[in-house]
Amino acid sequence: MAEHDWRTLRWRMTAIMTPINFAGAILTFVYFHWVDYGALKRSRMPTPGELVYFVIGFSALVAVGYRISARWSAPLHGGFDGQGAVGALARRRALQLPFVYAGVSAVGWLLASVIWGVVWPLIDGSFTARFAARQVFGMLVTGSLAVATVFFLVEHRWRSVLSALFPEGGITEVAGAPRLSVRTRLLVVLLLISVIPVAVLGVMSYNHAAGAMAVGPERADAILRNLVMAVVFLGLASIAGSVGLSWFVSRSVAGPLASLEGAMGEVAGGRFDTRCPVVSTDEIGRLTEGFNRMVHGLGERELLRETFGKYVSQEIRDEILAGRVTLEGQLLEATILFADLRDFTTWVESTDPREVVRDLNSYFTEMEAAIRGRGGLVLQYIGDEIEAVFGAPVDKPGHAEAAVRAALEMRARLAAWNAVRAAAGKPALRHGIGVHTGTVVAGTIGSSERLSYALVGDPVNLASRIQGLTKEFAADVLVSGATRERLGSDLPLRALPAARVKGRVAEVEVYAVG
Repeated sequence: MAEHDWRTLRWRMTAIMTPINFAGAILTFVYFHWVDYGALKRSRMPTPGELVYFVIGFSALVAVGYRISARWSAPLHGGFDGQGAVGALARRRALQLPFVYAGVSAVGWLLASVIWGVVWPLIDGSFTARFAARQVFGMLVTGSLAVATVFFLVEHRWRSVLSALFPEGGITEVAGAPRLSVRTRLLVVLLLISVIPVAVLGVMSYNHAAGAMAVGPERADAILRNLVMAVVFLGLASIAGSVGLSWFVSRSVAGPLASLEGAMGEVAGGRFDTRCPVVSTDEIGRLTEGFNRMVHGLGERELLRETFGKYVSQEIRDEILAGRVTLEGQLLEATILFADLRDFTTWVESTDPREVVRDLNSYFTEMEAAIRGRGGLVLQYIGDEIEAVFGAPVDKPGHAEAAVRAALEMRARLAAWNAVRAAAGKPALRHGIGVHTGTVVAGTIGSSERLSYALVGDPVNLASRIQGLTKEFAADVLVSGATRERLGSDLPLRALPAARVKGRVAEVEVYAVG
């Protein structure tokens, strides 16, 4: 925070504190000159000397209070850097500021009760112990309302600054920061708006009754009329003070809760970068910091989820995170697809390695789009080879036909991709695709430190062998007889001679697609 900004803020805090205390002083002045029954015994109009004394006394208290506040808040002048002892002191004092400003006001009212309740009566020769006690009591009562109002209003204005000073939170962890609980706030306000007015009314009624009994009927009648005026005055002042304090304390609780509710709505909408400003050290502040930590954890989990989905398919990610993929695996029928680039070694030997990686990534992106578009998922990339599955980990009907249609789309995408390469002067690439359907074991396989989702079983090996037959039959897409049995009649298939593959005694029935 720049020093200029801090000076502006300090003046704003002073501009809050001074009018409130001045209003309390005027209220007390009016009461003892026109409302209190003791005013009946002397002139109600203040003398010029008394007015000058009031102005000088109040100005002196304001000046002293400002100097104390300025010296105390000196660590905040550009010291809020979060480092070292200065940063720690600034943090602590930033949280203490509303309490200190209220404390300065309280000290001012204590001094004012002596200045006007004792010193001035001694100066003008009207001092009596009874009147001085009443005046000190009245000023302390009014001062308590003014001090509470200063605290809640300064705290309300200061909260917008705290959210900037503590952008990462941590308010409740600052050592030495005062903790004013919500319960204490409510109890203090209840005391100020209910107990104190009742006590004042009782004292005022007693004084008027005692005064009425000590004088004649005519004088007693004037005192009773004065009592009515005093009750009305006290009632209006109590209502105004009660409404103001109730509004301040309710806003100090409802404001942060409303912000928290809004942040919760944003999180519900998927905004995991949302942070709710922490502006207090009470229960709501701790709740807000806990909410921010929770949202931060959810954001990290979502980032992990999205990143995880880039290394494995989204389907596998969701199944693993949901706990539906077990280490033991599950037995299911699925269609496996293998795709492999032709003449890959020759192409790599004649091409810059960085260009090879870029072209491979571009090729894999196109092929995976075709596979995902038909509900399949890529299990792994092995060099220039793609292993994909349809019907796992989530069982989907028609997985065999989906795999064949994905192979046709891969063919079309490769042709379009090669057209772009030809325009750039690059050689066209070819691939072979093998598709087979069978019962496999699907699950997470690996060590205790590293796992991967994989398919195990003879159908996987046979799908890979069928892919290898594309070279022998000069076809780019071959499907097995088992897959053919699960297809409709609208797919263009051409029967090929049965072939032997490595690792199998029986010949394999294969079909070329298109």
